[in-house]
Amino acid sequence: MRVSPHRTSSRDPGRSSGPLSERAAAALADARPVPFWTDRAERPEPRPRLTGTTARTELLVVGGGFTGLWAAIQAKEADPARDVVVIEAGRLADGASGRNGGFVAPSLTHGLAQGVVCWPDEMETLDRLAAENFTGIEKTLTAYGIDADFHVPGELTLALTRLQVPAVRESYELHRRHGVPVELLDSAGSRARVDSPRYLAGMYDPEVALVDPARLVWGLARAAESLGVRLHEHTRATAFDSDGAGVRVSLDGGAIRADRVVIGTNASRGVLRRFNAWVLPVYDHVLMTEPLTPAQLASIGWRGREGLTDAANQFHYYRRTLDDRVLFGGYDANYHFPGRIDPRFEQSDASHGLLADHFADIFPQLDGIRFTHRWAGVIDATSRFTPVFGTALGGRMAYAVGYTGLGVASTRFGAAVALDLVDGRDTELTRLGMVRRKPIPFPPEPIRYAAVRATRSSLAAEDRTGRRNLWLRTLDRIGIGFDS
Repeated sequence: MRVSPHRTSSRDPGRSSGPLSERAAAALADARPVPFWTDRAERPEPRPRLTGTTARTELLVVGGGFTGLWAAIQAKEADPARDVVVIEAGRLADGASGRNGGFVAPSLTHGLAQGVVCWPDEMETLDRLAAENFTGIEKTLTAYGIDADFHVPGELTLALTRLQVPAVRESYELHRRHGVPVELLDSAGSRARVDSPRYLAGMYDPEVALVDPARLVWGLARAAESLGVRLHEHTRATAFDSDGAGVRVSLDGGAIRADRVVIGTNASRGVLRRFNAWVLPVYDHVLMTEPLTPAQLASIGWRGREGLTDAANQFHYYRRTLDDRVLFGGYDANYHFPGRIDPRFEQSDASHGLLADHFADIFPQLDGIRFTHRWAGVIDATSRFTPVFGTALGGRMAYAVGYTGLGVASTRFGAAVALDLVDGRDTELTRLGMVRRKPIPFPPEPIRYAAVRATRSSLAAEDRTGRRNLWLRTLDRIGIGFDS
């Protein structure tokens, strides 16, 4: 999930703010403006709201997404007697955890290349921790009987233009040097796996999994409750205050006192103001097709069900569901001044129409395909693409936010870090450089908005020309990036 330009031709998609193309309008005509993952009868009824002022707990987890649920489960597994409460401002899976593409990449560093740049001396440790974290996810799903359509078909990173071919090869060589059993594919090899006339080269990584993210949220919630965790939906935290040796958390319907608090709220601005400096809320848009017919599937191959992405700065991500729909998202990453989050931003004819046109360009053999769902989600982007960790209120509160669109797996790791921090433990996790050192903060508004626009424009230019301009080279030198 990353950044964007509108089409100038079918071979070089650019950007436009004009009306939907006739083709895109037809494809989107019946699309429901809600996330596919949660638009199903199997969605559980909401847990009761927490009200009143007498509630107490040993550990309060704020945020009922992946980070919060993993924190609750790991806390109870470590100490079954510990009293744990999770509060969620909306409904479970309403936020980023139920809106993403369901790619489960093992990386804890937003990809190998980013990790090598930021923490070269720790990569061996980070790779080991990533593998342990991935195995922990698999063991949890098995132990609690969570059916979240988890499978490991791998991922293809594809070159859609000649300029992207060297990037694919460089990524292949880097992964091989670090022991990842990737495979380099030419155009014919790429198209033998998934057939598109756009594919000029590819890299296959066998270690990436796919999951149904909403079912994962719901399954983790049931697992947490089976351990004795109390979950409350429609319960918003509005303020945090020291209260003796603990924390008094004001709620929109009361209050709760906790000995310790863990924050895992994605891009939400209403929890700790300090997040504003480090976390940029970026909207990413997604489409879901109707189920493909056997003939349509035969026309594109894709028998391995690999997750797909491309090698541009402004890239797409797409995957097959187990009922043979295709999720297609990314490319655009929209920031709204001054960091606004609003449900009205979730529907964008410009972004959804662009995706519909790009899908038709990549798979012309699926001409006439229709989309059943269109939605967007807010990504908690940081300048180094990995989370911000820290404590507040004298160490009685800890947080892990800023996964920058690659958190389905790494949120479990982030939750473990937050638990170690809030419990004051000196561990291998808390000694990591990515935990001890925060990313460079984003500048204040209106400089931030201007910088985002300049960066988007520069990334689009690099995708067209292959040249990294002075602005991007400057950001590289000071360690600031823009991604989704």
